[in-house]
Amino acid sequence: MLWGKEQQVPVVVLRVPGIYGPGRLPIERLREGLPVLSAEASPYTNRIHVDDLAHVCIAAMRRGRAGEAYNVSDGNPGSMTDYFNRVADAMGVPRPPVVSRELARQTLSPSMMSFLSESKRLINRKMLDELGVRLRYESLDEGLAAAIADAGDSSGQDSGSGRPIA
Repeated sequence: MLWGKEQQVPVVVLRVPGIYGPGRLPIERLREGLPVLSAEASPYTNRIHVDDLAHVCIAAMRRGRAGEAYNVSDGNPGSMTDYFNRVADAMGVPRPPVVSRELARQTLSPSMMSFLSESKRLINRKMLDELGVRLRYESLDEGLAAAIADAGDSSGQDSGSGRPIA
């Protein structure tokens, strides 16, 4: 915001959660059999399909109010465990093994544990109302189907990062 003031350029902040879409699915992580937390211990995550994110960015440039922040999401937060299970089911690969938070601390990296310690449910009403955005993929199921179809094959990988995209 300070840069915008100094440069006399309006700044709009987009708070963007996990981005998914073609080439941005955690298929390698699933194929490697890396674990996820049990459903009870799994944090909430928010996500947005990459195509919808591009649409939101354009809408923010056109209609965003200077100095405002907008939560960008499909409006349907879910647990991280559910996300990985739904990606696995959609891709026809085995669901990941489930572990307790205690076992996760022993097997997952500190950065992954830090990510898993956050749990938020974003409300996207301001984005929809003020930016006039109409999402193409209002649900994870719609977005996953499109991501898989757009991938053109069964890879849909997360570029080999090994980190969850949720």
